[in-house]
Amino acid sequence: MNWLNLSRELAIVYWSVMGLFVGSFLNVAIHRLPLADETVSKPRRSRCPKCKTTLTWKENVPLVSWMVQLGRCRTCKWPIPWRYPLVEILTAILWGYVAWRTLPERFDFCLVHTIVLSGLVVATFVDFACFEIPDEISIGGMVLAPIASLLVPDLHAGSGVVAWIDGESAAGVSRFAALTACLAGMFVGGGVLWLIGKVGSALYGRDAMGFGDVKLLCAGGGFVGPGAILVALMIGALVASIAGLGNVVRFFILLRRRASERGRSGRIGRSLAVARIAGRYLPFGPYLAVGIGIVLTAWKDVASLIPWSAVWPH
Repeated sequence: MNWLNLSRELAIVYWSVMGLFVGSFLNVAIHRLPLADETVSKPRRSRCPKCKTTLTWKENVPLVSWMVQLGRCRTCKWPIPWRYPLVEILTAILWGYVAWRTLPERFDFCLVHTIVLSGLVVATFVDFACFEIPDEISIGGMVLAPIASLLVPDLHAGSGVVAWIDGESAAGVSRFAALTACLAGMFVGGGVLWLIGKVGSALYGRDAMGFGDVKLLCAGGGFVGPGAILVALMIGALVASIAGLGNVVRFFILLRRRASERGRSGRIGRSLAVARIAGRYLPFGPYLAVGIGIVLTAWKDVASLIPWSAVWPH
């Protein structure tokens, strides 16, 4: 399809609809990747996770089938989790957002950004469900990042690494400079988080960082460069802190409600202590994904908010 012949509005709508269908495939990946006996391609046809009935095309239309079937399997009436329409809608929104920022002028940016964001969606939902990030996403991203940097060197336009290699006045980004920025971003992203994990483990006497998070940030650094991946880490840590605080409050409220029902309303200190312990167990990958996605698609907007952005090339 020649994107230059499409209006901006039509290109955005078309890409959003494509994202809706890709979201249906991402649901398959989210469900199957943690399973030992299934893969994304095996079994070939989608089926109900409960009764294992193979789905017809009428039962597999993104979002529409879920609404028509009132959120239940047609065969066994198993309630289809909200995750399925949520992932489809979220993917459609993300693809539409990327199209809005890139099409029709930069289809190459649009393709790379939507592929990366789709991988981040899978990593997010699998990590929430299983506290692990599939290697297919993290290691796959580490393989894809150098390839994308060679094919689309402008992904690293404005990078300090590129300016150092090509010079400030270079007309375009050379492939060598883009690849160097990619590898530097992977080294910085993975290395910094690995170091944080080692220091945290030494201080607290337990694992402070999953290696899946390290691999995910390493892969993200390959797409955004060394400076931007540090900002992505900062954003992820901030969002995770807010979510963690909210989780502690949630557990505290639940514990106080249970204590009140049992006539033990006076033990506030113990409830708070238990809530702090239970509430801190959150996967970090989804919040890293938020940071990576933000700097990947809107680095110039993010950099404009950083006071020292003039000396913080990505």
